[in-house]
Amino acid sequence: MATIDDAVRAGASGRRFRGGLVTVGTVAALLAAMGLTVLGLGAADTAVASHDASSWLWSSARSELARVNGVTARVDTRVEVPDARRHPTRVSQTDRLLVLRDLTTGQVSSLDLATLQITANTRTAPGIGVNVALHEDAAFVVDAVQGVVRQLDPRSLAPIGEPVGYPPGITGGEFDGAGRLWIAVPSEGTVSMITAAPLPSAPASAAPTEGGLSPQRVATYEVAEPSHELVVSTLDEGVAVLDRTAGELVTVRAGTVTRAKLAVSAPGTLPARTTGSVVPVTVPGERRVHVVGTAGDVNAFAVPGSGDRLSAAVAWAGRIYTADESTGTVYAFDADGRLVDTVRGRSAGPLELEVRENHLFINAPDASTARVVDDRHRVREVDKYANDVLGGDPPPVPPPPPPPKKPKVGKPGAPRAVTAAAGNAQARVSWRAAAANGAEIVRYVVTGAGRRLEVGANQRAVEVTGLTNGETYRFAVHAVNARGAGPSRNSNPVTPTAAVPDPPASVTAQERPDGTVLVRWPAANGQGNTIARYAVTATSAGTNAPAGESTKTELVVPAGELEYGTQYAFTVVAVNDRGAGSAASPVSNTVVPYAAPGRPVELSAATVSDRPGTVAVRWAPAEANGRPVTGYLVDVGGRRSEVTDTATTIGGLGNGQNVTVTVKAVNEAGPGAEATVTARTVAEPRVTVTGSSATATSATVRFTVDAGGGKVTCALSAPGEPAKAGGCGSITMTGLPPGTSHTFTVTATNAAGKGTATRVQATAALYGTATCVNGPDGDQRTYCNADVDGRNGNEVFSVPRQDNDRQVGWAKPGTRLRAYCRQAGEDVDSWIYNDQKQSTWWVRVDYKGRNYIPWAWLNLDGGDTITDLPPC
Repeated sequence: MATIDDAVRAGASGRRFRGGLVTVGTVAALLAAMGLTVLGLGAADTAVASHDASSWLWSSARSELARVNGVTARVDTRVEVPDARRHPTRVSQTDRLLVLRDLTTGQVSSLDLATLQITANTRTAPGIGVNVALHEDAAFVVDAVQGVVRQLDPRSLAPIGEPVGYPPGITGGEFDGAGRLWIAVPSEGTVSMITAAPLPSAPASAAPTEGGLSPQRVATYEVAEPSHELVVSTLDEGVAVLDRTAGELVTVRAGTVTRAKLAVSAPGTLPARTTGSVVPVTVPGERRVHVVGTAGDVNAFAVPGSGDRLSAAVAWAGRIYTADESTGTVYAFDADGRLVDTVRGRSAGPLELEVRENHLFINAPDASTARVVDDRHRVREVDKYANDVLGGDPPPVPPPPPPPKKPKVGKPGAPRAVTAAAGNAQARVSWRAAAANGAEIVRYVVTGAGRRLEVGANQRAVEVTGLTNGETYRFAVHAVNARGAGPSRNSNPVTPTAAVPDPPASVTAQERPDGTVLVRWPAANGQGNTIARYAVTATSAGTNAPAGESTKTELVVPAGELEYGTQYAFTVVAVNDRGAGSAASPVSNTVVPYAAPGRPVELSAATVSDRPGTVAVRWAPAEANGRPVTGYLVDVGGRRSEVTDTATTIGGLGNGQNVTVTVKAVNEAGPGAEATVTARTVAEPRVTVTGSSATATSATVRFTVDAGGGKVTCALSAPGEPAKAGGCGSITMTGLPPGTSHTFTVTATNAAGKGTATRVQATAALYGTATCVNGPDGDQRTYCNADVDGRNGNEVFSVPRQDNDRQVGWAKPGTRLRAYCRQAGEDVDSWIYNDQKQSTWWVRVDYKGRNYIPWAWLNLDGGDTITDLPPC
């Protein structure tokens, strides 16, 4: 990989991001030249140089930067960053400049906020280990692994002067409020202050600067014992250093060093930057925050909830805010440690808290929302995806993680592989990590030669100096966690001597796709003795630990021994057959271990209900394992495809087909482990009739439908009748002729086809009641006179007219007659229940066979509706 200097030369050539645009006026021309995608932009004056109370927030799921106005709590400008989807990205910003570093790829880009123009871009080694710091017009790239701090011109990313060098494995690299850069050196137990060289009036060239001014290390302060683990937070003026090994916070303000002892039993953490007069120290393992005042006074309080996923607390406007990333909740405490507010998020995941422009910005980089807290502690939610965002809907909110199982907690185990190598009046002791047993290791204790040394949990190699040559020593190492000290393990005996070999002259390292790292070096000069072995030490940002030993001039560090995506460099010590070790070799080049991606998580495959032979597959991103995931290999029932998103839809499968779905992530190392799930495509629906019922003019069919996983519609049909759509449980068909048998067909339809079932159901017979037809004037008395034999009812005819020759009889009042159909005929009127009824309709009834009675003389059941009868 190219060095930062090489990349700077390439970056100044004017390469720009690709993309589209949405904007106005002259800003459009600038963006067109830049090739950035800016979404939801308003007028030009809001697109340029209006920076007060605003902060740029990262959205990894959309690969976007959103500028959030703290006053309005709204997004006014958004910039799409190509090829950074779901990549963790660190944002450094001032009122005029924005510098991004993509941790997955190592890409560094500088954006001029006055023009929204990319002025330069370059690459660093990917992973954790390089930090970019920005203050006004000064920028630094801090290579913590190599111990190199280089000032850059933020406009061109070209070097300014000579770099400042430190031992490998430094930490820190942030500006305080006065514009001074602070670096901690755990191997020395010191913190130092660097001032930037003045920025040239014109952008520095891409070529390395010859002569001229350089950044200067102007002060160094002892803050801890050597090899203690240190965490740095810069202040408004000065720096705070947390000695995690000793449980002590050290502040340096105006040259004055103040120490505060903390009652902690687990490692603490600090934010990169602290504003105000107090420094909050968060101890995630205890769920406590220790607030340290300027005089060294300490006030501690507990944080509600469970688990150890607390982010570093920040001080803001008289309150302390800390985030629980397991629930997405931010807790606010007053100066006395009382809980005064709870800001609940929409989902779990990383949370970034930054005080900027007199506001606290709370960003969820993996989600669509952020929050802004003003100096009166009003909390407002920001939709980072709002304002005509191009593309689809935001990613779905992932389900909450299952509650973590509480591990059994105990004292740590014994360190592994404790070895010692003698040097000239010194010995080098190294060991592998002890089992934490449920509580994070705070420190290691090395005893021997009448001494007791405490070193950081990630500083597992220490030099013991001041020994006597010719005298034999043995050392013991034990680990300490919140439950106390674990058992110790002894090293081999060593005898310091002046007859030590030379160190290897150089060391090279190469990361390999199988997750291993190959470290090589030339044979060392034994100075008359045989070289028996070589001890290799791995250094990363703020850590120093043994990587292994070899009798050859190379060592393969096994896969998984080093953290993927983290930068490492190596030193080698030659040990002769008398146990005497050399000084450490020069540090190697930096490598980033990587391997094939992890298995995609939360894989699900669902039936696409409105499409035949189709399933929808969705998953959460796989662990990248040190290299960007470039795509996913998806196999659904033998149909293979490669996608770059975390969702896809596969069609062309059979209906009702059970398929196996596998998904593998791919990176530079190749495909990773597969995740597997089963799915089923839409099947043709199946209908089961469960019952039916009828009235004289309607029928209801009840049924159940197996929809086959699809969206289903249902209808009921019968011969000679129009089909009736309805719900897929029961359908009623009306307007049927009474007393008639029907064969009903239920049809269910989905994307795969149709399913049917039949049911025979007869409508009920329709009856009417013969009614006395006396009129109000009594002119029809004889029809209702019971004393007149044969004439005490209503006449029934064999034809639909009053033809005496065709009369078949009399129906007594109240007689129930079954009605079959209606027939138009002679107009007949009558008085029934004192209401006149007149009609030309005649009803064919069951009376001495099928004969006719005027509808005027017959009241039909169910409302006396003549249209309930079919035509004859």
